[in-house]
Amino acid sequence: MTLNGWLQIAFMLALVVVTARPLGMFMMSVLDGRSTFLDPIVSPVEKRLYAYGGIDAAREQTWLGYVTALLLFNAAGFVVLYLILRLQGVLPLNPQGFPGLSPHMAFNTAASFVSNTNWQAYGGETTMSYFTQMTGLAVQNFLSAATGMAIVVPLARAFSRSEAPTVGNFWVDLTRTTLYVLLPLSVVMAIALIAFGVPQNLSDYTQATTLEGARQTIAQGPVASQLAIKQLGTNGGGFFNVNSAHPYENPNLWTNTIEAWAILAISLALAVTFGRMIGKEREGWALLAVMMMFLAAGCAAAYWAEASGNPLLQSLGVTGGNMEGKEVRFGTAQSAIWAAFTTGASNGSVNAMHDSFMPLGGLVALFLIQLGEVLPGGVGSGLYGMVLFAILAMFVAGLMVGRTPEYLGKKLEAKEVKMAMLAVLILPLLILGFSAASAVLPSALESLANPGPHGLSEILYAFSSAGGNNGSAFAGLNAATPWYATTQGIAMILGRYGVIVPVMAIVGSLAAKPKLGASSGTFPTDGLLFVGLLTGVILILGGLQFFPALVLGPVLEQVQMLAGRTF
Repeated sequence: MTLNGWLQIAFMLALVVVTARPLGMFMMSVLDGRSTFLDPIVSPVEKRLYAYGGIDAAREQTWLGYVTALLLFNAAGFVVLYLILRLQGVLPLNPQGFPGLSPHMAFNTAASFVSNTNWQAYGGETTMSYFTQMTGLAVQNFLSAATGMAIVVPLARAFSRSEAPTVGNFWVDLTRTTLYVLLPLSVVMAIALIAFGVPQNLSDYTQATTLEGARQTIAQGPVASQLAIKQLGTNGGGFFNVNSAHPYENPNLWTNTIEAWAILAISLALAVTFGRMIGKEREGWALLAVMMMFLAAGCAAAYWAEASGNPLLQSLGVTGGNMEGKEVRFGTAQSAIWAAFTTGASNGSVNAMHDSFMPLGGLVALFLIQLGEVLPGGVGSGLYGMVLFAILAMFVAGLMVGRTPEYLGKKLEAKEVKMAMLAVLILPLLILGFSAASAVLPSALESLANPGPHGLSEILYAFSSAGGNNGSAFAGLNAATPWYATTQGIAMILGRYGVIVPVMAIVGSLAAKPKLGASSGTFPTDGLLFVGLLTGVILILGGLQFFPALVLGPVLEQVQMLAGRTF
């Protein structure tokens, strides 16, 4: 560990916080239907899309109509992407002649990208054609991100309105999010990445001869444009197999800084957007403070674990940090920062191999996912996930003082608490249920590269990543099998929509309730007391249930390593 490393962590954390308010204010204007500086360019396109789609932008939907439109839209996206993947071999822009994917891999990949997970049980540059990358995967990168962001809008309306029968129009929220936020930011970021050395072309792969006389194939493609939305939309699926560890995706410190910032930029800014939309910006900053506390702790713990090095190698006289699976151009500090950012934000991209982290370093990444992907979580999904925990925190506070709990001026009754618990319990059910089955099935165990505690960690990480819609992996697990492809696909779908439906049910219930004014007995939710309570609820409800499994996995592996045993 060095002062330079700690300064790098402090700089990245400060950078994402500094940009949260201006970006959050802009998104508030967009999502609240106000005018922006982009109106002269984007507004005509927006109106034309409504006309082509037969959408009445002024007509709002009930919560049930809103979530039905969302589910049908995402189901259609799944079908289209599945067909593109299966028919890839006969579609254009396929200079390498890649065949279509098998049924189970097409199902897994379609579920992955539609659910904003972007788990990849394949190598992008050896499996996907340019057509598939651009019209299939990249399109879903935009639409899955916009879907998550759209839900923040009716959620804010539910708290700001009083006795309202409707919560907004899904098609309007989806369209404005895509046209005014995701698309412009992606264009600007792609241009910046190209300027710093990321390729953007449709060329055939380059055939080169090495100094030793061997033949080498150098992959090409529209990398920068895919990379921008994969980071900004917390999608995470890389153009290349090794993701942002590849020198074409992430050639230097400039691109690394831009890409790491993009992982958190929108998710953190949405906390400010939410606060502004409900008319109480301090409430949004309270949520953001909890997110940043966990992120800072994750960065520090991961950096300490990786910079401290491998005790087995140190016993042989090898000193220094753990550089296995890391890029020399980034080192331990930037690798630790990215690991905490990508797992806290449900992004899933990597600039180092998490399977090669020290056991405690891998534990940080695994635990941040298992806490519910709300720190700050995916774009939109992290914010509404954090509100679920806030509702439960206020329920606990109400029990302690013996009064009906309230949050942001709305009474919390049995329905809201039950729906919040249902959404929170889905993740552990998926992770622990599928992990338990995989730990005893012979066909599932054959996919492990490592036995013992590390093998269990690989299984836990795979289903934590799938259920939490993260997408990163402990790469020692071969997930390109019918068992893992199918079960992970199911976990991705349930982990996404099994939370969205209860959230929208809460939205409908709260919107119909009268908005109450604050009284002397109202629990303040914009101060340190609430931040501490919310932190405790996240740790207990989001993390404690995984403690036994983590002890048998990364914790036991670390103990064995300190004892000088192999694993």
